Amino acid sequence: MSNHHSARSQEEMVALFQQDLTTGVGRSVKHDSADKHVSGEAIYIDDRLEFPNQLHVYSRLSDRAHARIVRVDVSPCYAFDGVRIAITHEDIPGLKDIGPLLPGDPLLAIDTVEFVGQPVIAVAARDLETARKAAMAAIIEYEDLEPVLDVVQAYRNKHFVLDSHTHQRGDSATALASATHRIQGTLHIGGQEHFYLETQISSVMPTEDGGMIVYCSTQNPTEVQKLVAEVLDVSMNKIVVDMRRMGGGFGGKETQAASPACLCAVIARLTGQPTKMRLPRVEDMMMTGKRHPFYVEYDVGFDDDGRLHGIQLELAGNCGYSPDLSASIVDRAMFHADNAYYLGDATINGHRCKTNTASNTAYRGFGGPQGMVAIEEVMDVIARHLGKDPLAVRKANYYGKTERNVTHYYQTVEHNMLEEMTDPILKKGLALIPVKFGISFTASFLNQAGALIHIYTDGSIHLNHGGTEMGQGLNVKVAQVVAEVFQVDIDRVQITATNTDKVPNTSPTAASSGADLNGKAAQNAAEILKQRLVEFAARHYQ
Repeated sequence: MSNHHSARSQEEMVALFQQDLTTGVGRSVKHDSADKHVSGEAIYIDDRLEFPNQLHVYSRLSDRAHARIVRVDVSPCYAFDGVRIAITHEDIPGLKDIGPLLPGDPLLAIDTVEFVGQPVIAVAARDLETARKAAMAAIIEYEDLEPVLDVVQAYRNKHFVLDSHTHQRGDSATALASATHRIQGTLHIGGQEHFYLETQISSVMPTEDGGMIVYCSTQNPTEVQKLVAEVLDVSMNKIVVDMRRMGGGFGGKETQAASPACLCAVIARLTGQPTKMRLPRVEDMMMTGKRHPFYVEYDVGFDDDGRLHGIQLELAGNCGYSPDLSASIVDRAMFHADNAYYLGDATINGHRCKTNTASNTAYRGFGGPQGMVAIEEVMDVIARHLGKDPLAVRKANYYGKTERNVTHYYQTVEHNMLEEMTDPILKKGLALIPVKFGISFTASFLNQAGALIHIYTDGSIHLNHGGTEMGQGLNVKVAQVVAEVFQVDIDRVQITATNTDKVPNTSPTAASSGADLNGKAAQNAAEILKQRLVEFAARHYQ
């Protein structure tokens, strides 16, 4: 092997090692793509060069909230010059359902449609506008069914996508009956649209042996890999998902990225041509889920100081038409229904309500904010009822350090700094809301990560990990960890796109855990390599 680099003396190496790092852990380092972001040079999927003969996909969406499909005729689609193929669910070679955890999310509607915006057919053509015009020419006939559009109606009728759960401590009914004061009320908590700047998008290239390379804007490359494999009826090792950066995610690309990727993969399989699907903004907002709206009923008992004696909360999450991630989202709302307060005797019921709307999904906080809004509303209602300062009522209900320190799900609260943070020094502001927030996945097996590090003969370092970059600076944080372990400048570390054939079986980048999990995986990998280098140097150099 050629060697054109001049060797440093031992004295020079010692001097370099003794220099303090300026870009390691704890240092301020700008986002690795900051310059590209502000100059427009950052490459997103829609910026990639088009493949030869690339097809563009548009999906015809249901205009009914709930209806039986009577007839679908795609033959009019082929009257448009440039149309390559129009597909229905019957053309899917493998599984037809892309539900992330449980069935309920058909890739294309089968016998019924269950919300306005549900994909029914997909058309691929030489350009997006032709595909759109052709898809709108298809004949789709419906027989209307009665929709459920109101979460309260779904809750009252027990119209659920999954069974309800209960957290209970003590006897809330007795505590409520014996309380000095008792208030009952209801609360509606709205949802929000993610509105990531880059809409859902995937670009797929068929490979030999029935495989696919999938360029996808997703927080969960392994999930996309799995679902693409399933709809094509191939093994996961035939599918590679590549994800360099997203133009925003906020939870909206944890599961919702799968539909465009799978539709592209099916069409690429049927035609043998590279295929891309980028959702226009309106279609994106119609097809994809939002933050879960919640309906809350509360029954709360308290004393003259506003301290809780007992509470019953009914948390009814509007899940939309399918389970998606709603089981875990409503569970997390229940886990955060105490926020920073000791509830006394408590019963918390969580309901997963089915409505004929787009299936709601992960969104920043993953149900936690909805649970916290509920108990914060209770605190304000108590303060108004007693004519007390809302902060005084909140302080009266703080978790304690040695007593009143066990949650309604029987976890002891540790490292409680509430008193120190709010007394005696307060900053000026409009309001103060204490927060107890749990990070990481409630499905504990997901709290894992992987990293791959190469060291080349010129001393440069290649880093790949299972997390995904969506503007939050995850890549540069993980690179700082690697630079710190090796005691090198971060410029020596090259970060590459998240890729399922480099780091497999990854967890989604979610649950406020991306830097912790992937950073520690990278640290482990770097320390293993560093130890090998130390042992090699000890054997060969004095």
